[in-house]
Amino acid sequence: MKLRLKPLRALVFASAVLISTTLQTATAQDSFQFGVIGHSFSGNPDGTVLSKALSESDADNLAFVVVNGVKSAAEPCSDTLYSERRDLLKEAENGVIVSLAASDWVSCRNKNGSIAIERLNRVRDLFFPDEFSFGASKVPLFRQSVTPKFRSYTENARWEFGNILFATINLPAANNHFLPDGGRNSEFEDRLIANKDWLQRLFTFATQRKMAGIVLFTDGNPLAQPSQRPFLLRGQRDGFSETRQRITTLAGEFRGKVLLVHGENLKNESNAGILWRRNLGSIGVASGWSKFAVDNSKPNIFALANETKSAPASQ
Repeated sequence: MKLRLKPLRALVFASAVLISTTLQTATAQDSFQFGVIGHSFSGNPDGTVLSKALSESDADNLAFVVVNGVKSAAEPCSDTLYSERRDLLKEAENGVIVSLAASDWVSCRNKNGSIAIERLNRVRDLFFPDEFSFGASKVPLFRQSVTPKFRSYTENARWEFGNILFATINLPAANNHFLPDGGRNSEFEDRLIANKDWLQRLFTFATQRKMAGIVLFTDGNPLAQPSQRPFLLRGQRDGFSETRQRITTLAGEFRGKVLLVHGENLKNESNAGILWRRNLGSIGVASGWSKFAVDNSKPNIFALANETKSAPASQ
């Protein structure tokens, strides 16, 4: 009898270990932390703050880190500088995903005028070469560019951790790169179509998978009201109007929580943390890095886990 029970006991023990491990893994993914490095070039137009933020975040136990912008608008738009920043991101321990900033490409010029579009395409080649993040911990990414119609939009990417969908979307802080001069805003208009499609796909995917939340990483804050942008009071078009309406509508139809993490410091905003309006929250992060906690057992799921390091956060 004892001989017959031994295999059974071993099987029961092995099953218990497997169940315990599975539960621990599920619990770990239901509760985790990620980092966001805000635009690191406001006071220091070099890589010092970015390098420091990467080192500090590497010392923490994070699921991944998102970096808003790779250079200052005052720095050259050269391949050399882009490559230096890319190599810096590659050396990180955590998985690092880049969220493009206006300063990375919008203001790029040469003696003949704007080279913004050419530099945007170069940044895409250098910083979004494949389906993985930078850093030692490779995060698998799904890019919008797999859709033939939007094959150039490699910067728009999504990934999952636990029951949360994360995604970057190219919305530059400079009024979404809407140009007030006469003529067609081809880059703005084409990207507006791409972003509309991307947002729809993100929310559809999260809804079908019954995900608990969505986090969007952007440079500009599309949820800001026109009154927060003084230049709009002079009659200029709000470059974020369509995107704001789209996000608000999609969030209203989504059963989970939606968090927008942006890099813009605007008038009438405070540093009170995440600002929630029903299930849609937003927060701005400044220079330095911030740690966010995700806990599916909490009502809002997302919370700022620390004060921004190296510089204050802006709401």
